[in-house]
Amino acid sequence: MTYKAEYIWIDGTEPTAKLRSKTKILPGEPGAELPVWGFDGSSTNQAEGHASDRVLQPVFTCPDPIRGGNNVLVLCEVLNIDMTPHESNTRALLRPVAEKFAAQESIFGIEQEYTFFDGHRPLGFPVGGFPAAQGGYYCGVGSDEIFGREIVEKHLDHCLTAGLAISGINAEVMPGQWEFQVGPVGPLEVSDQLWVARWLLYRTAEEFNVSATLNPKPVKGDWNGAGAHTNFSTKAMREDYRAIIVACEALGEGSKPLDHVKNYGAGIDERLTGLHETAPWNEFSYGVSDRGASVRIPWQVEKDGRGYIEDRRPNANVDPYVVTRLIVDTCCSGLEKEGLV
Repeated sequence: MTYKAEYIWIDGTEPTAKLRSKTKILPGEPGAELPVWGFDGSSTNQAEGHASDRVLQPVFTCPDPIRGGNNVLVLCEVLNIDMTPHESNTRALLRPVAEKFAAQESIFGIEQEYTFFDGHRPLGFPVGGFPAAQGGYYCGVGSDEIFGREIVEKHLDHCLTAGLAISGINAEVMPGQWEFQVGPVGPLEVSDQLWVARWLLYRTAEEFNVSATLNPKPVKGDWNGAGAHTNFSTKAMREDYRAIIVACEALGEGSKPLDHVKNYGAGIDERLTGLHETAPWNEFSYGVSDRGASVRIPWQVEKDGRGYIEDRRPNANVDPYVVTRLIVDTCCSGLEKEGLV
């Protein structure tokens, strides 16, 4: 008896990393400890040819919804041959921060926007032209406004079969643009599962001869960009509105706004212009029910006096290990400083 294990990892492509994967045939039944494996790092921007071996260390496993049966998906960290984290391994940087602030019980929900492309044009854009202006596409219905629903539904089913904490989907503002949400779960969990959900998105779209892109500004001009709005709370924030305000203030303190934005995804200045439901990349603001702010406090959070905040700045192409690390470190440190933990 054997089964297929699809080893998935994040490569060293800059400025935006890509997902890679390959299949290992393993004996027996899933459940045993998965072995480390290797790959050619010189082909993934993670090594030079004269010393090309890199190591795959399994960190997250789930059922493979595409192959079915007892086959599995295996997300891996990339290590050097001395078993230290490779410089492209951003998960290794998140782990100690998540552990340091574990007592604050941080949880995240990330809204992953993306755009389908048919060749060189977004799905739903007519050849050589543009569709009707934005307005009816968001959460729309009907073949004149919705493009790619069959792919989206199949991706959703795959994520559910894999056991991912996917919590919803919706059509977005631009034709061919969609969103799925992962969470609420902890920082490592949401990041691992978002990477796997991205892999499943690409793999599902592949079957329809369509590509999915996380480009933050897939069409220039008066069209919405694509983000990864990041919802965050700690135990204190879920109990006390003062902690909500402290977290927002911490995100806006000193150099923090630019420290975050420069790590929130390549091309962020093209998306965070102050238009299309964004705040300018070089200005920080927060407000209740304000989708033009850097950080939004949902109206019901103000009403209930507790809850979560939404950092609206991360790009669709952001590394979730990076964005969760920065938010946990900044907000949890701020809450500690104010004695709200």
